[in-house]
Amino acid sequence: MANITQNCPNTIELAWRWAASLLTESDSAQLDAQLLLLHVLKQHNRVYLLTWPDKSLTTEQIQHFCQLVDTRLHGHPIAHIIGEREFWGLPLKVNPSTLIPRPDTETLVEVVINQVDQQSTWSKQPVKLVDLGTGTGAIALALKSEFPHWQVSAVEYNPQAAELARQNALKLALPIEIYQGSWFEPFANTDRCFDIIVSNPPYIEQNDPHIDTGDVRFEPISALVAQDQGLADIRHIAITALQYLNTGGLLAFEHGYTQAAAVTALLSELGYKNIQTVKDIAQQDRITFAYKQ
Repeated sequence: MANITQNCPNTIELAWRWAASLLTESDSAQLDAQLLLLHVLKQHNRVYLLTWPDKSLTTEQIQHFCQLVDTRLHGHPIAHIIGEREFWGLPLKVNPSTLIPRPDTETLVEVVINQVDQQSTWSKQPVKLVDLGTGTGAIALALKSEFPHWQVSAVEYNPQAAELARQNALKLALPIEIYQGSWFEPFANTDRCFDIIVSNPPYIEQNDPHIDTGDVRFEPISALVAQDQGLADIRHIAITALQYLNTGGLLAFEHGYTQAAAVTALLSELGYKNIQTVKDIAQQDRITFAYKQ
């Protein structure tokens, strides 16, 4: 750490370029370096770095920047280091209690929006939606931002993550109902039903080698891994959703890129109709949705 601090240049452009040269194991080294420096400078737009390339850094700023770079060199995710990740244009607070929102998951938001465009009544009435396993609240808050008149609920098992979702909803002034519990548990013994149920549940197999690499190493294993080849939670939600989904309602999952056929077969066996799979930004099968008839 001492050597890093001594070697760090004292101007903005040289500092982030220096950091980027160190972060060779990251596939986004330049972006990582710039985000860390913006955090130190209490700025939010990378244009600032380009506008003031020769601006000098204080000793305190250099020390803080080097500390963050050192933490990143040890593999910790950028989102955890700076405490924030953008999703659907919304700045979300992030911490190690839950998954870091990823661009692939925005595909789930897009699917819901596209389906609403095909359901004329949904665009006119206060749709009731629940996001199961909400984590940071990313999906629920993104959809609430698009449809302010909807009645959006979210469920999260981890109490710390549920509190984080509440903080994000408050910070963004997007009022949603957040419940702490396991999947549909908060609605047991109630007459609650929904027009749309969405979820990004755990779907990674227990022996998948990817859980020991990259940012995933620092995320809660309970939010990643599921039994039965990664399908246990998807199966539980699909079965139980039949009790809580209105006739004609939409059920949509994020899943692994090799699981589309299995999820499609499961939904078909349970009697869901109009089953479709949508690819993510990397052209991998990522979202499967269906309707209750």
